[in-house]
Amino acid sequence: MSTAADFSAAEIEAGRRLFAGEWSFLLAAGSVDALPPNGGLEVAFAGRSNVGKSSLINALTGRRALARASGKPGRTQQLIFFAGPSPLVLVDLPGYGYAAAGKAKAAAWAKAVEAYLRKSKALARVYLLIDARHGVRPIDEAILTALDQAAVSHEIVLTKCDELREAELTECCDGVKLAIQRRPAAFPRVIATSARTGRGIPELRAAIARLLRERSSPAAR
Repeated sequence: MSTAADFSAAEIEAGRRLFAGEWSFLLAAGSVDALPPNGGLEVAFAGRSNVGKSSLINALTGRRALARASGKPGRTQQLIFFAGPSPLVLVDLPGYGYAAAGKAKAAAWAKAVEAYLRKSKALARVYLLIDARHGVRPIDEAILTALDQAAVSHEIVLTKCDELREAELTECCDGVKLAIQRRPAAFPRVIATSARTGRGIPELRAAIARLLRERSSPAAR
């Protein structure tokens, strides 16, 4: 799993500065037509309902209520965009795997998400959140396959790691690495986080700052 040793002190500081400014709600898109025009660099957060996407976004930005966290699964029913002082835009994707959402509404969400993943030229990476207590489940495997088929770069972020012993967390990380090792669009790093304790938040910020730097370099254009 990724640790502070994977990033230099300068990268950790760059990540801190990247998220240190003011962040605000930009817009919510519930359909393909409502998607925003391509602007700055976008990173999106995906995962099962109630995996902790909103809590992680709040921890990254240092804002308690930027993203609306809820104990009720399926609350995020649209693609939510957040803008900061940098060219970076954060996207909170609707949680998947919540059967009570209703088939028609779930299909509409899936259509909007699929269109976003396939058409957004600003999307740099999807961070797929996995609950460390459960590891990669079949529905997560299906999402990983969809991301591979759409050729969307993605990386695993474990959430709620404070609820596991260190040996259990290591076992989970090993299982995740095994699940993604042959996936062409998967980034091989796994970042373990806890929105409650702050574990892994500096490293995730640094990873996003590095991605932003790499995508903004002349060689990447």
